[in-house]
Amino acid sequence: MTSTITLLGISDDDQRTLNLLLTQLEQKLQRNRLRQAYYDMKRVTRLVGSVIPPQYWGLGIVLGWSGKAVDVLSRRTNLDGFVWPEGKLDDIGFREVWENNNLGSEVSQAGISSLIHSTAFVVNTRGGEGEPDALVHFRDALNATGEWNARTRRLDNLLSVNARGDDDRITALALYLDGRTIVAEKDASGWSVDVQEHDWGVPAEPLPYKPRLGRPFGSSRISREVMNLQDQATRALIRLEAHSDIYAIPDLWLLGADESIFKNADGTTKAAWQVVMGRIKGVPDDEDAAQPRADVKAIPASSPEPHLAALNAYAKMFARATSLPDTAVAITDMANPTSAEAYDASQHELIAEAEGATDDWAPYLRRATVRALAMQNGIGIDAVPSAWKTIDTKWRDPRYLSRAAQADAGTKQLQAVPWLAETEVGLELLGLSEQQISRAWADRRRAQAQQRTTMLAAAAQAARQARSAPEGTGGDAG
Repeated sequence: MTSTITLLGISDDDQRTLNLLLTQLEQKLQRNRLRQAYYDMKRVTRLVGSVIPPQYWGLGIVLGWSGKAVDVLSRRTNLDGFVWPEGKLDDIGFREVWENNNLGSEVSQAGISSLIHSTAFVVNTRGGEGEPDALVHFRDALNATGEWNARTRRLDNLLSVNARGDDDRITALALYLDGRTIVAEKDASGWSVDVQEHDWGVPAEPLPYKPRLGRPFGSSRISREVMNLQDQATRALIRLEAHSDIYAIPDLWLLGADESIFKNADGTTKAAWQVVMGRIKGVPDDEDAAQPRADVKAIPASSPEPHLAALNAYAKMFARATSLPDTAVAITDMANPTSAEAYDASQHELIAEAEGATDDWAPYLRRATVRALAMQNGIGIDAVPSAWKTIDTKWRDPRYLSRAAQADAGTKQLQAVPWLAETEVGLELLGLSEQQISRAWADRRRAQAQQRTTMLAAAAQAARQARSAPEGTGGDAG
């Protein structure tokens, strides 16, 4: 790891800021990597107690509950695009920004990282030669950190680690400051530094999950409670695995028999599985023994139900901690919703979490998008038209509604306000996708153009017929 980095050609203040952010990044790195390991199912639960043989702990049994807690919420926070009531976004280059940066997918990926590490970051940069004019990149908390200004509610700076060597030392970074960006790369000869000035302030924004006063970068969805419950459930699974091998077979006690019945013809001891799996056994009588005939005592196999009950209890506690319905993780004692209302009720906490997450991310995504549009149009952030302030995010409804239910609800709303049927909003209320709405408007324009053409052709034909008709003659009045 690298505790400090010295760059030539930058001011002492910038040097101090760089090393402050490096220290801040390293302080959080271990916990962030731990949460990443839980999400990636690379966290192996440590051995606790001596009842279960160590071999079972070495199987590497894991659970994917932490990943599920993140993914289920992430799949309900889908950015469909942006809207601008004051104008047409495509007229100011939004389509290029959206397509060139694959924003739909990138925002989804940033949301996952935000849920794992409590925050992610979005960075705006100008494209170089052969690149789009405006670039939008997202960084996770493993590779980026910054200082939050509580008065301006913006970042004062941001450090982005762009590359690490085989020894995990930083080999490339970018330090985003107000009005300038310091880009540094390390090779065999040392660090090379490039300072770039610009007109876009600090071109970075956080994407925090559940921020609060005193903790502006939020909290991870993979909390200590979540990690602890997953560890407990994993230990229950390991005990269940051991139970299947050790305790699921009836226990037999032979009283009055010697060890010869457990040996092969050559005198070697039979393998354990041969003894266990043998169904017919013969135990010879020994007339010289105090008990000539061996007595067999059978103890029934123990039930795995206690392990399953414990696992189910942990699953339900995990569901409560992550606002998931029991059906997401529990294995027994659950019932599927029998109606749309029951389904919605079972998901209401998760839906509230999704709405809260998108509400927290929206203002920062909006500012980043406006900044990208300014770069696309070659204007500074201070010269952005005031009308752009109405540009906003458009999120998909976190509730899963059937097309029939959505169309029915939309029809009732359009009956109350009929003129909405002639607008894009009205088509959205009916459940049409953006692609379907675009196609519908295009088809309508083509139909209207065809209708106008037909009308003009009919008018022209009528005019020609009027000109070609013979003039009528009339008699003198008597």
